[in-house]
Amino acid sequence: MDVASVMSWIDITSGLAAGLPGAACWAYAILALTTLPPLLPNNVLLVTSGMLAARGEMSLLLVLLSVAGSALLGDVLLHRLGRGAGDRARRRLATRGRSGEMFEWAGRRIRRGGLPFVVGVRFLPSGRLLGGLAAGAAGYPAGRFALGAALAEVIWASYSVGVGYLGGVISDDPVHSLAIGLVLSLAVGGVAMLVQRRTTRPVAGPVNSPPHVPKDV
Repeated sequence: MDVASVMSWIDITSGLAAGLPGAACWAYAILALTTLPPLLPNNVLLVTSGMLAARGEMSLLLVLLSVAGSALLGDVLLHRLGRGAGDRARRRLATRGRSGEMFEWAGRRIRRGGLPFVVGVRFLPSGRLLGGLAAGAAGYPAGRFALGAALAEVIWASYSVGVGYLGGVISDDPVHSLAIGLVLSLAVGGVAMLVQRRTTRPVAGPVNSPPHVPKDV
């Protein structure tokens, strides 16, 4: 079983990938709709769209705009949700151990680190959901959050689509191109997960003590 098959089994949106060729308007809509909500795996779609862009079957610019724009809209909605339900979300997460600890940590880091942290937290596993809700709950200004989220989503979309584009440039075989893109995407995701584990490892102490993070995070 190849990498493409494994990722297609994991990614619940992968069945839509076959409908992307042709550069129809609804193909870009599929990318936008599957990118809008957080934690919805759509790596296969992103890599496939990059591969198709490399082959001239989709517009690279429109793909990037669809993905980054939709992700930014989702981030702004998360911020507003966090702003409106901050206290309730904090109380609920406080009973969930690690999740509550991470939520409080993110809120403190956003208040202290500001824009750089808004950008950086996007690249940690679950960072999009955590960062948006925590920023809203912490009262971080919506305009500054949107600016940081926009920078983060442009970078994220460029890499997510770019690995598929690179795969399309390296190989003319669609299966090989998709496999190359997915391997690169998995490698980057693995590095991000290791970074998260190293930078958010809690120290011994009360449950409400902040996770240990380097000062330059």
